[in-house]
Amino acid sequence: MDSLTQIVLGAAVGEAVLGRKVGTRAMLWGAIAGTIPDLDVFLRSFVDPITATEMHRGFSHSIVFAVLMAPVLGWIAEKIHKKRKVGRIPWSWLFFWALVTHPMLDNHTTWGTQFFWPFDYRVAYQNIFVVDPLYTLPFLAFTMAAMFHKRNNPRRQKLNTIGLIVSSTYMVLTIALKGISFVKFENSLEKNKIEYLEMDTRPTPLNTVLWNAQIQTEGGIRLAYYSFLDSKEISFSNEIPKNGKLLEPYMDQAEVKQIVKISAGWYFVQQEEDFLYFYDTRFGQFGFDPDRSPFMWKYKLTPAGNNKVTVERVPPDLSEIGGVGTAFSDLWNRIRGN
Repeated sequence: MDSLTQIVLGAAVGEAVLGRKVGTRAMLWGAIAGTIPDLDVFLRSFVDPITATEMHRGFSHSIVFAVLMAPVLGWIAEKIHKKRKVGRIPWSWLFFWALVTHPMLDNHTTWGTQFFWPFDYRVAYQNIFVVDPLYTLPFLAFTMAAMFHKRNNPRRQKLNTIGLIVSSTYMVLTIALKGISFVKFENSLEKNKIEYLEMDTRPTPLNTVLWNAQIQTEGGIRLAYYSFLDSKEISFSNEIPKNGKLLEPYMDQAEVKQIVKISAGWYFVQQEEDFLYFYDTRFGQFGFDPDRSPFMWKYKLTPAGNNKVTVERVPPDLSEIGGVGTAFSDLWNRIRGN
């Protein structure tokens, strides 16, 4: 999830663990701990962009990281607040829960985390977008309201608890909405007699009303959108050929292996002149026309001789859909079922 959400979650967890003993300091340390796992973005300064992408939400988003870092941070906090006589173990518990709830929340997004690192398995439930105001804003309001009460005031703990309950309830609701949308897509595929191997569903940006489905077929990928406010039937895109054979000459190359792994198999390849374009479809499209909207995430593969290619990520061209303003307008209209 976005940084603000993780700060709010960390602060609320810190308050729940030690708020009665140390007051706002618990929120502050929880908020700091809630940002620490995302410091892996600085990997981009030490490795190439593709490797950094592959490593993102890896070790720092694992339960192992939380177990190792919590006592270290607990020792630091205990030294700083020695006069409070809280003890290293309570501080360590605060940091453990603030650190471990960060990836637990990220597990619900499309990208997910390697929560069980060092095992090479990414947990991604795909039931909430990385930025969702309906999750964050009520949570933020209750946490901030709690902050303005003294630590011994029962209203402080009550408001903080309500914030945790409201946000968690919304998360459970998104899981239910994902399940309902999955059934809707599944029934529509059956009705249209479309054979498929696998289907993935995920919410579109900033909401859980409009959902995207990606369907793996024998020859490629098909896409569709469904809003809970739709009055029309679900329509599926034409099949996009996967063209995996175009990658075969380069599959011994590390960078090519990396982008295939990052995509988790949800990709297709297109050839344009002398270049290959690799589209990672999991991050969706700009726009909501499954047959024409451009994809958010793609790489350009340029031949370099000896069955080698240079691989670089190509930034999305928002001008293809009329810019950011048009994108938000289209999103709002499609959510409404238009």
